Amino acid sequence: MSGNGKKALVVDDSLTIRIYHSSLLRNFGYEVDTAENGLEALEMAMKKKYDLVLSDINMPVMDGFEFVRKLRKLDEYRFTPVVFITTLNSEEDKRKAFMSGGTLYIVKPINLQVLEKILKSIS
Repeated sequence: MSGNGKKALVVDDSLTIRIYHSSLLRNFGYEVDTAENGLEALEMAMKKKYDLVLSDINMPVMDGFEFVRKLRKLDEYRFTPVVFITTLNSEEDKRKAFMSGGTLYIVKPINLQVLEKILKSIS
């Protein structure tokens, strides 16, 4: 499974998680940019088209739910896969994630095998 030069955006307020998820995606050939909150990610997405977005939910400035709702309003992101990767595990959080426009909902932590399954399921 290879990203074949595809671009991914990783959004998380934790630098450690951004580095880790970016590293995993690069193993699959993705070019990766990162943002530490939803507002920063939205601004980046308005300037560059990403093929995949991985987003946390609990972040300062703009949370993942609001970020994805606003992202989905941009024509070029109506069908882009958005994977929520979070520590939140309630049914209500999952419902909110899908209602905001998320494609998949994964509970942290993830590893190379989990990411490979994610990439296969959205390709």
